[in-house]
Amino acid sequence: MLWNMTLPELSLRHVVDEDVPLFYEQQCDPVAVQMAAFPPREWPRFAAHWDRIRQDSTNLTRTILVNGEVAGNLGSFVQDDQRFVGYWLGRTYWGQGIATRALQAFLTEVQPRPLFAHVVEHNVGSRRVLEKMVSG
Repeated sequence: MLWNMTLPELSLRHVVDEDVPLFYEQQCDPVAVQMAAFPPREWPRFAAHWDRIRQDSTNLTRTILVNGEVAGNLGSFVQDDQRFVGYWLGRTYWGQGIATRALQAFLTEVQPRPLFAHVVEHNVGSRRVLEKMVSG
């Protein structure tokens, strides 16, 4: 039996002001919070955090779009003299290969190597995404 699977259209673009409230809603999802093991911020702190991220010229941030809808975000930043990469994907988009495809596209823009990432042990999906980046 042949399967005709069409992948959703995926693109990355610069973060715009209108994206930040959507990112806020995604980081408030209790299942995502547990998966990331990262506590959600209240809106004022979240908005201020994104303002700082976007004003720092050493950071690279992108919005992940799936079929034209905001699905999440990616970022690269320097911490303790190491360049890290991170991503957050709304739960609606989990398990579809979107994080893998988005990170692959994003890494073509992030030139410094090595890159580092933090992932909690129980976040198997995110671990698999990162393993795919290392293996090929």
